[in-house]
Amino acid sequence: MEENFEGEELDNIVILNDEEGNEVKFEFLDLIELDNEEYVILLPINEEGQEDEGEVVILKVEDTDEDSDEESYVSVESEETLNQVFEIFKEKFKNDFDFVD
Repeated sequence: MEENFEGEELDNIVILNDEEGNEVKFEFLDLIELDNEEYVILLPINEEGQEDEGEVVILKVEDTDEDSDEESYVSVESEETLNQVFEIFKEKFKNDFDFVD
């Protein structure tokens, strides 16, 4: 008996809702800590389940409730913070990704 798998199932998929309430899928790449804050590095995945070549998304992790394990991701306003987090990520993964400045 033969089974067919369409596409590759990734374990580290994060689904977030955009401003219009649409679900957007991301691949979770890493968690970076900076100044006692945590930031997630996400790679957008398009409709065909392929990773989008290009920019990663950096979001700050915020705990929504101390009693639950739920956390939310918020956009980072500071360009300086984004650059610092991205530099840490680039250094960590310099052998795994081709970074283009």
